[in-house]
Amino acid sequence: MREIHVDQVVKTVAELCIAANYELDEDVIESFRHFREKEESPTARAILDQLIENAAIAREGLFPMCQDTGFAVLFVEIGQEVHIVGGDLWEALNEGVRKGYGEGYLRKSIVADPLRRVNTKDNTPPVVWTEIVPGDKLTITVAPKGGGSENMSEVRMLRPADGVEGVKNFVVDRVSRSGGNPCPPVIVGVGIGGTFDKCAWLAKKALLRPIGQRHPDPFYADMEVELLERINRLGIGPQGLGGRTTALDVHVEVYPCHIASLPAAVNMQCHAARHKTAVI
Repeated sequence: MREIHVDQVVKTVAELCIAANYELDEDVIESFRHFREKEESPTARAILDQLIENAAIAREGLFPMCQDTGFAVLFVEIGQEVHIVGGDLWEALNEGVRKGYGEGYLRKSIVADPLRRVNTKDNTPPVVWTEIVPGDKLTITVAPKGGGSENMSEVRMLRPADGVEGVKNFVVDRVSRSGGNPCPPVIVGVGIGGTFDKCAWLAKKALLRPIGQRHPDPFYADMEVELLERINRLGIGPQGLGGRTTALDVHVEVYPCHIASLPAAVNMQCHAARHKTAVI
């Protein structure tokens, strides 16, 4: 059994919170360039240029690329041969977020109660998803999630008879109704199957996949390509000001489901597609 001290978890999470908010991954920036070359709208091209410049300024200046530094969503893969020592893992994850958002001067966006709306002032608690995996490693991904794009997400319990076309129409309709609200160009995470809650988790986890990396099943890979083409024909464009670049990519994740159910979920990610991963 390999031991990992909670102090290492705190340090890692804090660093990931800062890096995720300061540094946009190269696959996203390269996608801006790719769609910029294909754009016909001068306004859309100018916005994509500004997004590239904004990402460079944030990285070089060491400050957040967006004022909304998000809800700290953590995906934690725990090797079954790992033993956390020195304290409680949940408290360590909390402390890492508290430390990262404080030292990184990141906006504190979390209220302690959804109706009484009092800010916790340290961006805790995070949302933490854990998975038990083989091995002796602890893999932590921090994905700050902004409110604008999160608010455009949706779960729908479709009928099995709605089939693949019902799912595709739901996804395209969700993006269409969102317009410029999620700060396009977006990445669209789609979860299909499981249960009401599982498909929402799948949709969010789908946002972590690098842009351009297709689903390993050709059936779903083709669906991703078709959905991306349909969404980019909506004409919403960057920041909702028109153009062919409404989405940078569509990622679909699936899971077995009940014979009477066809859950589907869409989780939208704005152009600031932030996430950083570390393996301890």
